[in-house]
Amino acid sequence: MESVRKVRVHIEKYMREKNLRLQHFSDITRINVGTLSAILKGGRPMSMNQLDQITSGMGLEKGYFYESYGVESFIESAPHWRRLEPYLYGCAELNKLDYIQQVIIHVTDDRSYIEELFGVAESFFTKGFSEAGLILYECVADSEKYQHSERLALCQYRIFLLHKTLSKFDNLNAAVKFEPYIDKLDEEVQLDAIKDLANVYGTINLWDKVFELAEELDRRVDFQIHLQSIRRERKPRISFYPIFTYKAYANLLKANVSEERKQYIQALEYTDVYVNVMDEVENPTKEERELIERFKGWAEGNRYLYTILSGDFEVLNAYLDYLDANPKEILTAFPYIIQAANQYSYDINCSLDRFQNYINEIRTEKYLKGTYNEQALNFRYIRLFYELAKYRLNQKEFKCGIEFLITSLQRSASSSDDMMCIKCIDLYGKYRSHASKTQEEQYTILIESLSVQTFGL
Repeated sequence: MESVRKVRVHIEKYMREKNLRLQHFSDITRINVGTLSAILKGGRPMSMNQLDQITSGMGLEKGYFYESYGVESFIESAPHWRRLEPYLYGCAELNKLDYIQQVIIHVTDDRSYIEELFGVAESFFTKGFSEAGLILYECVADSEKYQHSERLALCQYRIFLLHKTLSKFDNLNAAVKFEPYIDKLDEEVQLDAIKDLANVYGTINLWDKVFELAEELDRRVDFQIHLQSIRRERKPRISFYPIFTYKAYANLLKANVSEERKQYIQALEYTDVYVNVMDEVENPTKEERELIERFKGWAEGNRYLYTILSGDFEVLNAYLDYLDANPKEILTAFPYIIQAANQYSYDINCSLDRFQNYINEIRTEKYLKGTYNEQALNFRYIRLFYELAKYRLNQKEFKCGIEFLITSLQRSASSSDDMMCIKCIDLYGKYRSHASKTQEEQYTILIESLSVQTFGL
């Protein structure tokens, strides 16, 4: 591993090879000749900005010397925050995560930097430097694991958000690890945390847990509303959304749980509750009006959905018109529409033809990439193509049905969704004799990969 001293040797070698005098190199790098001389003699530490200027002047890519600089400045020498902070930002911007990791392990030995590191982690979180932020949050959390502080709880919340993957097992572990820290968070931040936790449990199909968290969210919102009513001065909002939004969302979650339990009348009642919450907002701001419209839009779509799931398809065309106007809801809606069609043996060929282009787009890999709630969308993706497979197979469209089934199994396997893998395998077994040679080969490869994942075979 090069050290910064060797970087200086590298610079001097470069200057000799290019026959550059100090003044000429100063002109190229735009660093004062006296400052440059002091840096090369080792009498002055090099700043990140100066390192970038020298690297650029030598025709090298930005970050070429970052690892060496990190070792010399923060591992072999006592770190100084004035140089460490820009170094962390520089590495984050270039995604040089290993360099951040090796430096931070040493820096967190000195607890005096914990507050500053937490501040940088929060900045990274805001700027979207998720992986770099996760490294800092984990280091700060490890340094504060015995403190039981709000900062530790907030670190664990961020880690929970950043650790979510497409694997249900990973998400369950993250949720269980984070949940004990909720009460240490600011009371308004708790609302966001409970909402996010409930969403994760929903993707894992732990509906009793979702309902429990929805009830808790409802209770805590009522407490916050009561606090606001008795406070003389309203403090700045800390929660991501206006407080009333969480009461509406709690009842939306309860409606979702009721729907999963096939309690459709109960689901409609909870839908009425969250619509009433929206109707009670007085003099809404622009942000609040947008949220009100969003919830009312969800309510309209969900009422259609609960009716169809009850076996009444008279509203199907109206629901499809709603989806045409709200295409972001298509991936949420169609798994349930097709599920109902399968359950009640109802012909929805015209509906599928109408939305074929959307379904084709959903099938592309890029559809889920970078979305806010990739885990939930992934689950709906798996369900969509599983239900499509059942529908086409019931119609004896075997080639198309098995193709959809393999699509669902592929995503289920990559997401470690054991339940859906089993359902796909079971359905494939019933129609295996109708699979083409290519489909049978694809299926065999998937099963072999599942065996490796599960048993290490």
